[in-house]
Amino acid sequence: MKLTGNTIFITGGGSGIGRGIAEAFHKLGNQVIISGRRKANLDETIKANPGMAAYELDITDPESIKSVTRKIIADYPALNVLFNNAGIMPFDDAAKPIDEKTIGDVVTTNLLGPIRMTSALIDHLKAQPSSVIINNTSVLAYVPLAYNAVYSATKAALHSFTMSQRFALRDTSVKVQEIAPPWVDTDLVKKSGDPRAMPLDVFVKETMEKLATDSEEIYVDAIKSLRDNPGSNEHEFFFQFNEVMVADPIPV
Repeated sequence: MKLTGNTIFITGGGSGIGRGIAEAFHKLGNQVIISGRRKANLDETIKANPGMAAYELDITDPESIKSVTRKIIADYPALNVLFNNAGIMPFDDAAKPIDEKTIGDVVTTNLLGPIRMTSALIDHLKAQPSSVIINNTSVLAYVPLAYNAVYSATKAALHSFTMSQRFALRDTSVKVQEIAPPWVDTDLVKKSGDPRAMPLDVFVKETMEKLATDSEEIYVDAIKSLRDNPGSNEHEFFFQFNEVMVADPIPV
């Protein structure tokens, strides 16, 4: 995608990867609009980045999505990039009952949120000369983390939806890219400085460099083996990956 001259809307842009990417685009002179549920995070982000705009948005509420997108289109009619980034990642255990709230919150935020957000903006994006939809999935879309089973499943589903969306939009002005992050040291789970987690600034730098290409999938070089794993023999790699993570789990 073209990294300059855009008007970019980023969900979950007040912290973590969303904020990191928002600030990178902002520094390149793009008009950046962020959203989220935590007003304090939004206020802090736009204060640190004069000219950036923010809207409170509940990605789990279809009515909130509709009303906020109407406001954004009215305020920023040149909007041409949507970055579906908002997500949550609670731990679970598929060997035990998983409570309904956890299931509903994860599926609604991570899967239905991006689908609904895109649906609300798709006609506007198709009317622009050049537009981009970026969906933030995860390396766990390809190699699930067993104790984030619902999260991993939603990211796999969003990866599948993204491929279908890309095909459906192939003859339009809208391009679709997918970002599949590794474990990045953010507050999605717990910012801990764990050496296995990629520093946010390193992740953002490499991701922005790859976004500047026409690649459909954007992932850092360090996770190529995980991206390439799905196939008829994927189970052995999956078990080995999860055995390592169980032996030295992510701090919570």
